[in-house]
Amino acid sequence: MRTTLIVMLAAGGLLANVLAHHAFHSEFDAAKPIKLTGVVKKMEWINPHSWLTIDVKRPDGAIETWEIEAGAPNAMFRRGFNRNSLPIGTEVVVNGFQAKDGRKRANGRDISFPDGKKLFMGSSGTGAPGEEPLKP
Repeated sequence: MRTTLIVMLAAGGLLANVLAHHAFHSEFDAAKPIKLTGVVKKMEWINPHSWLTIDVKRPDGAIETWEIEAGAPNAMFRRGFNRNSLPIGTEVVVNGFQAKDGRKRANGRDISFPDGKKLFMGSSGTGAPGEEPLKP
């Protein structure tokens, strides 16, 4: 009985992990590239994907809040990010791909900073277009 319970819990955990870690094409549209210029509102360094939230000013002056999916924290740190890279209030330009369902969500490919620095932020191994890092 105890062994069966342990096996069931382990299988449930594995299934939850598989379902939580999705492929790019299940949520985002490679035919809908998007470029967002906005101000950092929040950065969440969480697994399996980091999330950047930015406020984007529309042409009519209204503010839209966008959530940008990025790579896992460890992958982001290896690409040159650190926990101080995205302070609240920093203006950034994010290139990525919009969510299929039309929500204000995107899978980020790269991010540019006011000083001209550009970093790859994509979630590698998900099937997203252009997963190779950008050349400086």
